[in-house]
Amino acid sequence: MEIIVQPEMTFFRLSQTFGISLDLLVKSNRFLEPDQLIPGQVVKIPGYETTTHIIQSGDTLYRIGIEYDVPLDQLLISNQVDPRELEVGQTVRIPELTEQRITDVHKSYTSDRVEDELMLLISRYPFMELQTIGESVLGKPIYELHIGTGNKLVHINGSFHANESITTNVIMAFIEDYAHAMVDQEPIRGIDMNAFFRDVRLSIVPLVNPDGVDLVNGQLPNDQEIRDQVIEINNGSTDFRTWKANIRGVDLNNQYPAGWMIEQQRKPKTPQPRNFPGYGPLTEPEALALYNLALAEQFDRVLALHTQGEVIFWGYEGFEPPEAEQIVLEYQRVSSYTPIRYVDSHAGYKDWFIQDFRRPGYTIELGKGVNPLPISQFDDIYEDMLGIFLANYYI
Repeated sequence: MEIIVQPEMTFFRLSQTFGISLDLLVKSNRFLEPDQLIPGQVVKIPGYETTTHIIQSGDTLYRIGIEYDVPLDQLLISNQVDPRELEVGQTVRIPELTEQRITDVHKSYTSDRVEDELMLLISRYPFMELQTIGESVLGKPIYELHIGTGNKLVHINGSFHANESITTNVIMAFIEDYAHAMVDQEPIRGIDMNAFFRDVRLSIVPLVNPDGVDLVNGQLPNDQEIRDQVIEINNGSTDFRTWKANIRGVDLNNQYPAGWMIEQQRKPKTPQPRNFPGYGPLTEPEALALYNLALAEQFDRVLALHTQGEVIFWGYEGFEPPEAEQIVLEYQRVSSYTPIRYVDSHAGYKDWFIQDFRRPGYTIELGKGVNPLPISQFDDIYEDMLGIFLANYYI
């Protein structure tokens, strides 16, 4: 919701009127000088939307407030009207802290729907920041969302693999639950999300592999040459439900310079629906976007969400720091997922992160079954992952 600044209006007064923390209000309006609001400027009130009321005979703002259960101060600030001079037929804005969800997490995501929902989320919750960190092979944007102002920088990503897109559902659900809890001033599992916001800064890439995820969802490329290529790679089939790679048949989580040569020697030598590590490390724009992002932002820890197995891989070649074990044991406690330190696998995103940064990195395998996991598993998976997301505040 947007309001027009009136004389003597301050962020503190707005914070008190709408029940939103001052820090959150200032962050939502980061392009304004917090101590120098000027009449006529537009201020965003996160989490609020407006309906309208047409003035009827006998209406007053006080009566309207009672009718809609809205404090009089909110009505006065939301409407540049003299309450003593209301006219029949006049339109009055009714502010409301909305409860209607934006994310539809009980059906599979496509890249278009991720984009649409992210745009709606940052419009409703402007304290979050959205940027494009790169593009897929087909030119689809890869988005990163930032939430929080803390010094601890935690990165979360999902859908490296096309047939594991339920990880995107989990991430999108958490984004909205977190944002709503902030404006509603409600904890999540006892965690004060305003304190989380102040202490932790989240970097979130909900969808690493948009082309592949769209392919799994039945959206073949418009370009006929590329369409023919993916069908050929898929052994002539147009059923891409088990496709794991990007649109060029490269496994994006086999693209990183941490033992890439080992994987190259024992994995397929040509593009495949799964497991082809490419003709070299970081040949694919999606993998390169995540690589460059980590170099630029210098994360303190990373969580790469995959499916399936209900395990957490947390080591790589002994490069993991001592605190990585303490963290993963807490992740295990809140999720019941089994920590696994070493596995005969290389060239993954968390492998490279641990090797090059010597910081905690985790590949978290959500759920159990055969990929793609059915959306019916979402609720159970989300409850497990929610504990892991929240644990990043206190450990």
